[in-house]
Amino acid sequence: MAKLYFKFGAMGCSKTAQALITKFNYEERNMKVLLLKPAIDDRDGANVVRSRIGLEQEALAVGTEEDLYELYTRRYSDCNVIIVDECQFLSPAQVDQLSDIVIRKNIPVLCFGLSTDFTTHLFPGSKRLFEVAESISEIKSVCTCGAKATVNARIDDRGRIVTEGSQVLLGGNDRYVAMCRRCWLRRIAEQAE
Repeated sequence: MAKLYFKFGAMGCSKTAQALITKFNYEERNMKVLLLKPAIDDRDGANVVRSRIGLEQEALAVGTEEDLYELYTRRYSDCNVIIVDECQFLSPAQVDQLSDIVIRKNIPVLCFGLSTDFTTHLFPGSKRLFEVAESISEIKSVCTCGAKATVNARIDDRGRIVTEGSQVLLGGNDRYVAMCRRCWLRRIAEQAE
């Protein structure tokens, strides 16, 4: 029985690397994989999924209005599995469409992404995944203090933590640092002094 999987973690926990390794494992068993990514994530190129350690694959970029169920049934029904990178940027409707693929077509869908933004609030796509996914697992990351990192701290050009702004600002190590909540709150308090 196929499932909708949500594998989440803070920035830098190797979500994308694990997504690409998972893709390789399916393909090694002669299964066809549909690798998706939200079109909003164009920092590595329009149709590229790239991990920080250098793994890279071509992917199908989808806009937030794209009906993923229709896309799958119309053009990709020969695929045995769907893997989605940066799934936090999916719309709640798209998460439901992926769930429909799992239920109606018995195709596993594995979603990899962040759960929360830089203000510690859930992304809409992640919220819906927490509500409907059959399997939810955390990919852990570590703060510089050694505790589990749970916050995706956004930093400005001076290295200061940003606590206001648009929910989406694409970036990597230049814009975000994974931290534990204690260190994040401490740094914010220190900046206010």
